[in-house]
Amino acid sequence: MHILAQGQDNREEVDCAVSKFISDFRIGDLLKKCNAQKQKGVPVMTIFRYKLANVFNQKSMYMQMKTKHFAEPFSKNAFYRFLNDAGINWLRFTTLLALSVIENFFKPLTSEDRADVFIVDDSLYERAGYKKTQMASRVFDHVSMRYKTGFRLLTLGWSDGNSFVPINSSLLASSKDSNQLGDFSKVDNRSLAGKRRKMAVTKATDVVLHLLKYAKTSGLRARYVLFDSWFSTPHTLVKIKERGFDSIAMVKVSSKINYEFEGKRKNIKQIYASCKKRRGRSSYLLSVEVKVGKGTENEPAIPARIVCVRNRSNKKNWLAVICTDMSLTEEEIIRIYGKRW
Repeated sequence: MHILAQGQDNREEVDCAVSKFISDFRIGDLLKKCNAQKQKGVPVMTIFRYKLANVFNQKSMYMQMKTKHFAEPFSKNAFYRFLNDAGINWLRFTTLLALSVIENFFKPLTSEDRADVFIVDDSLYERAGYKKTQMASRVFDHVSMRYKTGFRLLTLGWSDGNSFVPINSSLLASSKDSNQLGDFSKVDNRSLAGKRRKMAVTKATDVVLHLLKYAKTSGLRARYVLFDSWFSTPHTLVKIKERGFDSIAMVKVSSKINYEFEGKRKNIKQIYASCKKRRGRSSYLLSVEVKVGKGTENEPAIPARIVCVRNRSNKKNWLAVICTDMSLTEEEIIRIYGKRW
C-alpha cells in the first residue's frame, strides 16, 4: 500500500483539466499570435501550462522549491524570463482567449434573444511593497474612502446575464507627480511596455474607449456596454455610440453635468425636480428623453432616455439610469442594467 502525499489527487485533476483547456481552446496558437514563443530551450507551452496549473494548485514556485516538490524541466530563471518578456502582448492574448471561450463555449448555450453585454468596472489592486514596483501610485479607494498604494485595475468583461468572462484590463497609475511612488522612468513609446505605461497614466474614460475598440477589432460583439456613474460622462456616452455600441449606465447625480431637456440645458437634479413622478408601486419613478453631448462637430448630441428608480438602500432617495438605445422600454433598461451584477 502506497501512501499518497496530501493534495496529490487534486494536482492530477488540475493538470488534466488544464491540459484539456489548453487543447480545446488552442492556447498554443493564441500564444504564437501574441509573440509568445522561443527559438530554443524549453517550449513556451510547458512553462505556460505549469503557471496556469499553479493558480489552481495554490502553490508558488518558491514553496515548491522550498519543500523540494519542484520537478519541472526548466529553471527558475527561465520561468521569470518568460513572465518578464516585454515582447509578449498579453492584452491581445486575453482578448483572443476571451473570444475563443465565448464563441466556442458560451454562444452555443446562449439564446439569440438574450442581450449580451460588455461590463466596465474598476477595482483597487493594492501593492504594499511599492518601492520596486513599476508605476505604483497613491490611489483613492472608494470602498474604504482612503488612499492606498497600488493601482486601479480597469477591467472590460462580457456577460450574458448568467456568466462573466473577463476580456482585457489595464492597470491605471496616477498622472500626478505627488502621487507617484514607484519607478516612472521613461521607456521607448514604440514598444509594448511603452504603450502600456502610456495607457496607465491616461484618463480612465479614454482607456475604456481603447479597450472597447481593441475588443471590437478582435471580433468580440455585444449589444450594450454597462458601467457605473464614474464613467458615465456625456463625452464617454457619445464616443461609445460612435464605436457602434449603446450604453446603459448609472447617472452621476451632479450639478456640473448637463443634458438638453425641453430645449434647455439642465442637470439631473433640475430634471428630476421639474417633472411629475409616477405614483404607486411602479417599477420606476420617472422617464424622460434628453440629448447627450455638446452638439458640436467633434461631439454631436445624441438622444438618450433617463429612467429614475427608487433606491432600495434608502427609500427616500432615488437613482437614475441612462440608455442611448431609444427602442428599449423602461423595464428593459432596468432589467439589462441588472446584468452588471
